[in-house]
Amino acid sequence: MLTGSAEETEALGGRLAGLLALRAVVTVAGELGSGKTTFVRGACRTLGVTGPVTSPTFTIGHRYEAPIPVAHLDLYRFRSFSPEEWGDLEPYFDGTIAFVEWPEHADDWLPAADAAVRLEHLGESERRITIRSENDLRL
Repeated sequence: MLTGSAEETEALGGRLAGLLALRAVVTVAGELGSGKTTFVRGACRTLGVTGPVTSPTFTIGHRYEAPIPVAHLDLYRFRSFSPEEWGDLEPYFDGTIAFVEWPEHADDWLPAADAAVRLEHLGESERRITIRSENDLRL
């Protein structure tokens, strides 16, 4: 799918979120500045998050309370995990819908993804967004 603005990218994130169930895991990949957090922000809005949704690059993770709690992880700063580090992240997956940016940094630690999202720059504000799912999610 193609989006031409941040608003369209958020809307697509919201459409995906409307198809997810509790304990879903969504990986969100793409280069720096490709719109990963924008996509997650749209999903959070659909799931009932009303406060600010920001990149957790420096905090590693945010948990947003909403009718369906949302976890938002950013693994950019990791190159690999120790069992102890992964143990610190596991609670983000308990009773949430979890969105994980930079999933390729998690090696085999991540739970299986219900949807894998990839964002690509095509121009100043245009993005190509590919969503793959084993659960036959249809946008």
